[in-house]
Amino acid sequence: MKRRTLLAAWPALLAAPALAHGPTRQKVSEKISIAAPADAVWARIRNFDALKDWHPAVADSPADKGNTEGSVRRLKLKGGGELTETLESFNEAQKKYSYRAKDGGALPVTNYTSTIQVTAQGDKAEVEWRGAFYRGHPGNEPPPDQNDDAAVRAITGVYRSGLANLKALIEGK
Repeated sequence: MKRRTLLAAWPALLAAPALAHGPTRQKVSEKISIAAPADAVWARIRNFDALKDWHPAVADSPADKGNTEGSVRRLKLKGGGELTETLESFNEAQKKYSYRAKDGGALPVTNYTSTIQVTAQGDKAEVEWRGAFYRGHPGNEPPPDQNDDAAVRAITGVYRSGLANLKALIEGK
């Protein structure tokens, strides 16, 4: 009898961990080609506090220690909302920096890490902005504005609008 009960319960025991897995790490990567030398593009975005100068949604982006690792950038968005990010690494030679935001602030994400890098592509530059994050709601049944799709849409929108504006500013279009 015990054996039959155990065999009958086996499928439920195997399924239980699958139902309680929680959120999975999401990733977004966007690239854009800009008709300008990589050094010129890097000069425009290289400073950790310069996001306000090229991203259309950012009103202010002061960083307390500039491009020094550990610098804290406090973003104020034009539509309201704030976000605090910490510079994790800065590499002048590779024209890239990485930063982290534990709490997504105005974005529906948590544990957000991001890297932006400029590479030469002949006489043009390619800018790649990539990030990894978890959705804003850690539970198994997040509300629609805090689920994986909302998180991916938000970060994709941030990257695409920023890169498109950067291209327009540099190319003068």
